[in-house]
Amino acid sequence: MVVVFGKKEKEALYQDALFVRQKVFVEEQHVPVEEEVDSFEDEAVHFVLYDQNKPVGAGRFRMLDEAIGKIERICVLSDYRNKGAGRLIMERIEQFAKEHGVTKAKLNAQTHAEPFYKKLGYETISDVFIDAGIPHVTMIKTL
Repeated sequence: MVVVFGKKEKEALYQDALFVRQKVFVEEQHVPVEEEVDSFEDEAVHFVLYDQNKPVGAGRFRMLDEAIGKIERICVLSDYRNKGAGRLIMERIEQFAKEHGVTKAKLNAQTHAEPFYKKLGYETISDVFIDAGIPHVTMIKTL
């Protein structure tokens, strides 16, 4: 089950999203907390994937302009990877984006995840760049 919420709406759910992001980005990938939690938290719509009542995946979405949205902070706990959890989060975010008139979704993917996003229809539109010490590429998809 993927739950959608705005940060101001459901503080407990936001904490669940942060829990997953902390495990994946800060603990596993050594991203500094001050880079992981940023100034876009309040304007983003957050998503949490649960297994029973346990948060196992998260992501967020924010508008860049009237037609383009940005998908960010997609992460899944290690025990749930390669089982469709990431796809579920992405499908729900894309559904939400379409419901809000978004025609293109953009994201910055870690290069190891580029094949995953390509399977979902995203196209790479940049060279490799470093963000938080990790190689990334920018990708886009028409929804």
